[in-house]
Amino acid sequence: MSFASLVFLYFFLPVVLVGYYCFPRRWRNPFLLAANLLFYGWGEPWFLPVILVTAVANWWMGRQMGRCADRKRQRLWLVAALVIDLGLLVVFKYTGFVLETIGLGQLLPGPIPLPLGISFYTFQVVSYMVDIYRNTVPAENSLVCFSTYMTFFPQLIAGPIVRYDELRTQLSDRQETWHKIADGFCLLMIGLGKKMLLANPMGELWEGLRALTGNIGILGAWAGAAAFTLQIYFDFSGYSDMARGLGRMFGFEIPINFRYPYAAQSIQDFWRRWHITLSSWFRDYVYIPLGGSRRGAGRTIVNLFAVWVLTGLWHGAAWNYVLWGLYYFVLLTAERLIGQARLARVPRVLRHFLTMALVMIGWVLFAIEDFGALGAYLYSLFSPSGGVISTQAAVWVLSYLPLMALAALASLPFAADFVRRKNQSAPVRWGAPVYCLQLLAAGTAALVAQSYNPFLYFRF
Repeated sequence: MSFASLVFLYFFLPVVLVGYYCFPRRWRNPFLLAANLLFYGWGEPWFLPVILVTAVANWWMGRQMGRCADRKRQRLWLVAALVIDLGLLVVFKYTGFVLETIGLGQLLPGPIPLPLGISFYTFQVVSYMVDIYRNTVPAENSLVCFSTYMTFFPQLIAGPIVRYDELRTQLSDRQETWHKIADGFCLLMIGLGKKMLLANPMGELWEGLRALTGNIGILGAWAGAAAFTLQIYFDFSGYSDMARGLGRMFGFEIPINFRYPYAAQSIQDFWRRWHITLSSWFRDYVYIPLGGSRRGAGRTIVNLFAVWVLTGLWHGAAWNYVLWGLYYFVLLTAERLIGQARLARVPRVLRHFLTMALVMIGWVLFAIEDFGALGAYLYSLFSPSGGVISTQAAVWVLSYLPLMALAALASLPFAADFVRRKNQSAPVRWGAPVYCLQLLAAGTAALVAQSYNPFLYFRF
């Protein structure tokens, strides 16, 4: 990870940027497509045919669907595309899980390797085909443009999930400016700082507390849950910022994926702010087509159940992810039954405290796949038998406490509001490039010093 990241930052990205801007505008998409394929093939060359077949097949079937006026034939093309796209996802991601569940895991010689980013680019091409069928977007005539969209390296591996309609006009007509390049570079550095300077140390604290033998105490268990809560936020939002920054350097505007989810006042509010592109995808392509909330309370609950089981499975082929999805189904159903009016009567501070406690419990379900270890950790969150905090856990927590406090503040919007207000002053505004270069230096130092630690969402 460290060496590959350094090569990306100091060789691949500069070469691609220089080459991109040296080419005339009409050749920039072909050049970018070549860079996308080189990027993907560099990491996993044996899976390059999979993503190429997916791109060509969906481009061709999309054109066929767009050309015919018969709705039955269009439906056949859509079904064929869904079978291919979701079929590949199921084969690579869920075959082992299904065989293990039914007791036939011995049929596989080993785990099936998962192509990087398959969950993300599959959802992108599925939304593309469905949107053509709905007549909300035209079929893309250019194979180069479509393949560039599908394999766009800034967000290919871990999102955000970018729908074709969001990049359609940008693929053929986008404005690249020095201001965008500089702004994109700063956003890239912010994302790098989130990952290397905040997410990774919080991950070290989480792993350190988990590795302690015996009961670490209630406070130690909650500190571990808080550490993973901060790790996964800065890890994933950091990658999303990097993707948006890289996209902006090439003239693309990629949608925002996080809006300070840890400032949420309810679980529903949390999911309006966390992984926004995934939540909106399930809303538009699963929940609403199933009937949404238009067919009565009973049907709404069934629809929510389907969405959250699928959301859990999308994140991983393991039962703890299914449990995590069902956990949010129960919470969201409970909030719906209680009603927003009653929830609003609860003091704001208490609503936020309760929401964050429930979110942290959810991240424990998400983080621990082994049900025995999961049960033990959940027990330690509430059991007084282990005391307040063990000596070993206290050493870990105290050594990371200042950084944890800083990370907690950075996860809330008032920290960003403070920075924005300061940016109005000329010294801070003119000093922004210096701050970004300092982040680059600090991120580089962390890359060199830290051990292998990939983005958490790479495995999804």
